Amino acid sequence: MFEKEILQPVMANLERFSERNAFCIENKFYTYNDFSNAIKRICSLLQISEIKGRNIGLVTNNDLETYASIFALWLEGYSYVPLHINQPIDRCYNIIEQVGITTILDSSKHSRYKKSMLINTNEKGHINSDFTIKQHVTDSDLAYILFTSGSTGVPKGVTISRGNIAAFINSFWATGIQINENDRCLQCFDLTFDVSVQCYLSALIKGACVFTVPYMEGKYLYVAGLMEEYGLSFAVMAPSMLRYMQPFFEQIDMTKLKSCILTAEACPKKLLECIYTYNSQIQLFDFYGPTEATVYCTYYELSNNGLNKDLNGIISIGRPLKNVSSIILREDGTECKCNEKGELCVAGLQITPGYWNNIEKNSSSFFEYELDGRFVRFYKTGDLCYKDEDGDIMYSGRIDNQVKIQGYRIELGEIEFQAREFLPNKNVVCLAKEINDIVTLFLVIEGEEFATQELVSYLGSKLPSYMIPTHILFVKEFPLNSSDKVDRRKMKLIIG
Repeated sequence: MFEKEILQPVMANLERFSERNAFCIENKFYTYNDFSNAIKRICSLLQISEIKGRNIGLVTNNDLETYASIFALWLEGYSYVPLHINQPIDRCYNIIEQVGITTILDSSKHSRYKKSMLINTNEKGHINSDFTIKQHVTDSDLAYILFTSGSTGVPKGVTISRGNIAAFINSFWATGIQINENDRCLQCFDLTFDVSVQCYLSALIKGACVFTVPYMEGKYLYVAGLMEEYGLSFAVMAPSMLRYMQPFFEQIDMTKLKSCILTAEACPKKLLECIYTYNSQIQLFDFYGPTEATVYCTYYELSNNGLNKDLNGIISIGRPLKNVSSIILREDGTECKCNEKGELCVAGLQITPGYWNNIEKNSSSFFEYELDGRFVRFYKTGDLCYKDEDGDIMYSGRIDNQVKIQGYRIELGEIEFQAREFLPNKNVVCLAKEINDIVTLFLVIEGEEFATQELVSYLGSKLPSYMIPTHILFVKEFPLNSSDKVDRRKMKLIIG
C-alpha cells in the first residue's frame, strides 16, 4: 500500500511536473526537478554511509534538504525520527537514546549533534539517474516515530508504520477533498507534529506546490502574508492560528482559498463559520485525531447554512474516516447508548503498532473488543464524547490530565515533573484554563512566594516553549480530597 499510495505517485510527479514548483520556502521556489535531485543526492549519501539500525534522526530545518531527506529515507527503507531545532538538546538526546539512533541527517551549517553521528544533507555528492524502491521493505515497517509529552517527564514515542500512512492517505482522499497540480498548499506545522505529514504528502502526491512556514513567533503574520501574496488555495491550520488571522481577512482575497481544514484543537463554531463571510463557496472541514491514529481519524464537513452541529459552541468531530472504526465506552467497558458520554476508542488500519519500548503504556492504551463477531484492537483516545442520532461524534473534552496547546497534545504531569525537579521540596500543580479560546498554562506552587526567574529559565532548558506556564501562582496550602490527594477541581477555582 505504501509504495502504491505514497512513493509511486510522488516519484511519478518528480518527472511529470519537473518544471513546476514543488516548494516555496521563505519566498524561494524549488521545482520538482530540484526536489528530485535533492532526494537522489541524499539517497547516495545514505548508500555510502555505514548506518546501524533502521530509525534515523532528522533535524527539522525548514529547507528543501529536510523534506528531501524524508523521501530519501523512505526509498532506502528507513524511518525518520524528527528532532526539533529549537527544543532543548537534553530532550532531543533523550529521544536519541530511547530509540538507539546512531545516524542523524542534518542540513544545519553548525549542528548541535556529535560529528560521528551526522550526515550533512547539504554535502555535494553523486546523483543517481533514477530511483530504486527497496523491495525488502513492507507495510509493517516503520515510516516515522513521533515523540509526544509523557507524564513521567520522559517523552514517549508513537510508532507509525508505512501501512498506517498508506491507509490514512487512502482515507483522506475518500473524504472528497480535491487537490491538483495547480493548487498552492499551506504547510505551517512543525515536522515534529504529525499534521505536517498530511500537509506535505497530500500536495506532493497531486503535484501541487507546498508553501512552508519558518519556525518563528507570530507564525500567523507569515501565513497571512503568504495567503495575500500567493493566493493559497488549500490550507490546514489550528483554530488558534485562524483566530489570530481573523483581523487580516479583509485584506486577504479569501475567495482564492477553495478548501480549508481546521484541526489540532477543538474548533469553535462561530470562528469557523465566520470564514463564510469572506468566502461563501469554501469547502470547510473539522478534522480530529490523536497521533496514535495517524494524523486524523474522524472528520466533519461544514456547510454554509448555519446548521452545523456543535456542543457548547464546539463543532462536531463528525464520523470516522474510511479505514477507521469507533466505539464510545463507559468506565465499565460497555458501549454507550446514543447521546451518552463516554471515552472515544478507535480501531483500524491507521492505528499505531504501539509506543516505542513502552510495555506499560501499550497495555493501558490498547485493548481487544468484539466488533461484528470478531475481536478488534482499539486505542483509547482519552477524549470524552458521544454519538448523536445521526452517528456524528460530539467532543466534550479530555478525560485525563492532557491538554492541547498550539496543536500539541501535552501531559500537564510532565510540566509538574520538571518543576518538581527544580523544587524538590515543593508541591506543584499545573493547570490549564481556556482564556478567549486560547489554552493558557498556570503553575501553582504550595508555600511562600519567591522570585521565579530561575525556575522559568530551568523549565525553558527542559521543555518546549509551548509547555512553559505563562502564569505562576502561590498558594499557602493545597486543598485535598477524601483520598488525601490534591483536589484539582478545587485548585481550578484558585485560577478563576
